[in-house]
Amino acid sequence: MNPLLATIQLLLLDVDGVLTDGSITYSDSGEQIKTFNSRDGLGLRLLMDSGVRVGIITGRRSKALEYRCENLGITLLFDGIKDKSTALEKIILQTKIPACNIAFIGDDLIDLPVMKKVGVSICVSDAPEELKKHSQIITIREGGRGAVREICEGILKARGLWETILNRYIS
Repeated sequence: MNPLLATIQLLLLDVDGVLTDGSITYSDSGEQIKTFNSRDGLGLRLLMDSGVRVGIITGRRSKALEYRCENLGITLLFDGIKDKSTALEKIILQTKIPACNIAFIGDDLIDLPVMKKVGVSICVSDAPEELKKHSQIITIREGGRGAVREICEGILKARGLWETILNRYIS
């Protein structure tokens, strides 16, 4: 359990390289195809059901992401964003959650400006070394392969909620 995660009220995520493994596949018609990890999805649902908000800040737009967010109930979606810091400022104003209670998971240099402004900066294990140097937490799992679930569980455990959630499935 990481005590840094105990006060997190909002988890923000990049998409490519965090919710996915970073691969971008195009169909013959030019449509992007993304693969998401179902365990990450359950982790996000458990987190949201426990009162922690979840949001997305990503540079790309895709219908696949819109469908995934709709499926999971994520309404805080900032896609097609070139300046992620500006998006963070809008999110803080919109949610009234201070930066110190926000965690962000990134995977590459474009995420650094946001990571430097939030309470807990997190990167996936397969992120570049430069990003790892600026991260308070580095996941054990890679992006798109359970890193998000790892952090969701970490937040729930740090907030003392994990055993209650686990008991719902065991009982």
